[in-house]
This record gives sequence, C-alpha cells and structure tokens, in this order.
Amino acid sequence: MKRNKELEKGISDIAGVFTDPIIVMPGGWGDTLPDWLKQAITLERLTENVRSLRGEPMTGTDAEACAYLCTAGLTAPMDGDWSEIYLYISTKVCRRHKQVDMPADIAVESLSDYRMGRLLDLKRWIFNRRTQIRQEHDRADRRERKEQELARQSAGQPALFKF
Repeated sequence: MKRNKELEKGISDIAGVFTDPIIVMPGGWGDTLPDWLKQAITLERLTENVRSLRGEPMTGTDAEACAYLCTAGLTAPMDGDWSEIYLYISTKVCRRHKQVDMPADIAVESLSDYRMGRLLDLKRWIFNRRTQIRQEHDRADRRERKEQELARQSAGQPALFKF
C-alpha cells in the first residue's frame, strides 16, 4: 500500500512538471511572461525531479522564482532586498538558458546569506503552492470519478422499493 502511494506520488510529480500552473503574483501580469521562460520552467522542473530521486528536497526552480518576481515587480515596487534577489535570479536564469543577455551593469553574481535565505523561502513557497493546487485538482478528479461511478451503478440497478 505504501509503495503504491509512493508510485502514485512519483507519477503525479512527473505529470506536474507539464501540468502544474506557473505561480505568478496576482495582478494580471502572468500572461506577459516570455515563452522562453515558460519553457525554462518546464526544463528546470524536470531537473528538480531528477534531484529528488537522489534524495534532495523539492523546491521551486530558479526559473519559477524569476517568473514570480518578474510579475511581482510589474504589480508593485520592490524594496532593495527583493530587487537584488530578482536581479540575481534573472542573471542566473538568463545565462543558463542563453535567451537574453543580462547587461553587465545590472547583473548580480552573488547574494548575502540573508537574501539567499529569502530566495530559498520563496522557492519553497512556490513549490508548496503549486503542489497544493495539483493535490486539489487530483482530489476533485477523484471525487468526480467516484460520483460518476455511483451514478452509473445506481442507473444499472433497479430500485427495489420506491417511496
């Protein structure tokens, strides 16, 4: 039984790479993400799943953090910490996926321990939020299938007593 749950979770995690939503800051800017960043999110989610097979804890990816901070910056002004974090994660993602040249005057190569901790907290929150959404969808699908099965069974069985 435990093995089946682990297998089901693994399959759900792999399917989630392609079907989980991209978590963005509410405010209507989610549709402005470039296509290359959406593709980068999928690739990095796959990489993250491979890391989890080696026993590493799952978190959100750099590309997901970049997407979230991009939409957050369009929604409201960021303070100095988050601006620095956004420039750092953007520098990493742009270089890794070689889509956009990050200008040298705004590229950030490293973060303080405090800012790195805040970035890791954001990535954990993103991962938890998208898995929560997936679990809610899975529960709704199971509930719907159960209701359909009950309706099919009740339609196939004649009522013995009608009141």
